[in-house]
Amino acid sequence: MIPAMKTIAFITAKGGPGKSTLAASIAVAAQESGEKVYLIDLDPQESLYKWGQRREADEPAVDKITADKLQAAVASIKKAGYTLAIIDTAGVDTAANSAAMAVADMCLVPSRPSMLDIEAARPTVSSLLRMKRKFAFVLNQCPTGRTLRPTDASRALGMMGGLALPFIGQRADHMDAIALGQGVTERDPSGKAADEVRNLWGWIKNQMEKKTNGQETRVA
Repeated sequence: MIPAMKTIAFITAKGGPGKSTLAASIAVAAQESGEKVYLIDLDPQESLYKWGQRREADEPAVDKITADKLQAAVASIKKAGYTLAIIDTAGVDTAANSAAMAVADMCLVPSRPSMLDIEAARPTVSSLLRMKRKFAFVLNQCPTGRTLRPTDASRALGMMGGLALPFIGQRADHMDAIALGQGVTERDPSGKAADEVRNLWGWIKNQMEKKTNGQETRVA
């Protein structure tokens, strides 16, 4: 019997909100929690694939493919016994993004707490709603000092769809980890960045399990 596999796609129509960095760290956190993870890079810049090349550990597996091969790749990954596939996409609205949306059980839309990012998310949201896909925003690269910017941004994003928790702070561990081919939970397991990513993975997993158990909650 082929085990159940869930697929997550990181989607944005704007570069810079940290899709690849989040995808890498979520993959490592998921693996540490017992998932067998496969990462797929659809972005021509190959940021996630290059992270995998720098990585000393053999897992999670990372590969780059084109959009026309995505559906077959996901089926093959599932047949191979993986329990979680994570797809990274380009920061522009492309056919590859639509292909990723189509195969994903959950789409995550990273956004920085800025008006430019919030406005840029609207075309992505329109596509997700049109395709009737389950999705949530991830508020990323948030200032860690005293500021109302994340709160204001969360209200604006909340009007367009659901919001994943917790917010992810702008911390040096993320940059250091991606440069070393690590996730933040490996870079500094006891750090604040690691705690935030573990909690975010827990939130994502909980949402997907609700759907699996027939208790689907419309995140967006």
